[in-house]
Amino acid sequence: MKNKYKILVTNDDGYEAKGLRCLVDALQELEGVAVTVVAPANEKSACGHSLTLTRPLRFIGVEENFFKLDDGTPTDCVYLSLNAIFQGEKPDLVVSGINRGSNMGEDITYSGTAAGAMEGVLHGIPSIAISQVMDFTNPKGDFTLAQKTIQKIVTKIRTDDFPLPEREFLNINIPPDVSEAAIKITYAGYRIYSNEADVHSNPRGEQHYWLGLHPLNFTARKGVNGLSDYEAIRDGFISITPIMLDLSAYKSMKNLENWLS
Repeated sequence: MKNKYKILVTNDDGYEAKGLRCLVDALQELEGVAVTVVAPANEKSACGHSLTLTRPLRFIGVEENFFKLDDGTPTDCVYLSLNAIFQGEKPDLVVSGINRGSNMGEDITYSGTAAGAMEGVLHGIPSIAISQVMDFTNPKGDFTLAQKTIQKIVTKIRTDDFPLPEREFLNINIPPDVSEAAIKITYAGYRIYSNEADVHSNPRGEQHYWLGLHPLNFTARKGVNGLSDYEAIRDGFISITPIMLDLSAYKSMKNLENWLS
């Protein structure tokens, strides 16, 4: 990989996911790029920024520079890759995706796709999470616009450097069912959650639950200027949101001091 621009790719849909393959294909079309893939062996959607601490993990070679991590999370994939594959020579960029489905608003905290990018910036590596918004009940289209977008953004990063400070990553969402779209810089919207679970019984009468698939309901954040990620997607734009890992509620610190006193 000497003199190559090294990109580490992961996802949370698993190593066989179409979105991952489309991402790899798009990145490999760029000149001077060396792509290494380390992805979960199984789907890890909504696993958040979790590390596996209670059992050993094993890399399994799929093809050249392509590995699945046996029962690992996206965070495991990035964390262990830096130790076992790159061995101190960090990649130039981490890209996580292309996720099947959206990662907007507070869903970012659940997202294994976003977690892959989080782990990258924790280690000082510029990182991107990219997701293709789609209707799971009637999916249409493909990942073509997402491929074009990631090529454009990675080329821009290589030319002009990464645009964010440390411990911040780019969260990209691609609108569904369009071949071209302009880019909007957005903030993370305010997600309205339902609490749904479908109960079923097995032949022995024992109950089990499937968590419900939440509709994409959002509202604007009060006192925030600009466009939310959801509004951009609703209006047919590509949404790029800068995400920071600092979760401190700075505006509430003084109120908390007053409350305690």
